[in-house]
Amino acid sequence: MHVLKMFQLERKVAIVTGGSGLYGEHISSALGEAGAIVIIASRGLEKCEQLAQSLQDQGCQAFARRLDLANEDSIAQFTAEVTAEFGQIDILVNNSVSRTGLNDIEQTTADGWLRDQQVNGLGTMLLTKAIVRTMRERRTGNIINISSIQGILGPHFPVYGDSGMTSGIEYTYTKWGMVGMTKWLANYYGKFNIRANCISPGGYNPVDTEQEIASGEFLQRYIERTPLGRLADEDDIKGAIVYLASEASKYVTGHNLILDGGWSSW
Repeated sequence: MHVLKMFQLERKVAIVTGGSGLYGEHISSALGEAGAIVIIASRGLEKCEQLAQSLQDQGCQAFARRLDLANEDSIAQFTAEVTAEFGQIDILVNNSVSRTGLNDIEQTTADGWLRDQQVNGLGTMLLTKAIVRTMRERRTGNIINISSIQGILGPHFPVYGDSGMTSGIEYTYTKWGMVGMTKWLANYYGKFNIRANCISPGGYNPVDTEQEIASGEFLQRYIERTPLGRLADEDDIKGAIVYLASEASKYVTGHNLILDGGWSSW
């Protein structure tokens, strides 16, 4: 196969949870630009519809669907409707994440913890369970989980300084779990020709000017500690997602692709 054809995703049906969010928008765009039929899924249907329309205007096949990962009935209905409408699900990108805020453990409440894990743990598991069943029947499929560098390292609290920010323990807990789930799925479902991989991005903040970065203590400290000397931009995740979603990575499974500008290499 010609190497450029290996990256093409024509006729592949891809679901992106949190598909219009911070990273989700760029993941959805990348898959659409590579030729996939993209289902942009989230509780916020209006924002998904806006992104789908924007991608359609660019010649992509993109559709918005409502999905509430905190609601088991919503997950079941979503899976049934997408399968019936599109006939197959080739790619699942588990990108949604719920965060109660940038709290430390002493500020974290039981209600907040359970609310986050209703989406991050239970909801993600239930959706993956429903989708992987259809993939197993077809003996083909591709699952991509979006973790974080906080899924491979503990938070580096000195970068927060006196900014008033911190990293919530529920986020670290969730992102480590995503890496572990990836390896479990890869090992168990490999015999069904289903691949599972993970992407662990570093800091991404769509600020508009260098002045905004300079004025933020956390952002400045973070950039100084990153070997490439910058935050991730909107294009950085696009190549990684297309690589893992395509035949270019057909012998890659159980892998965690670290996308952090060298942050974790110190």
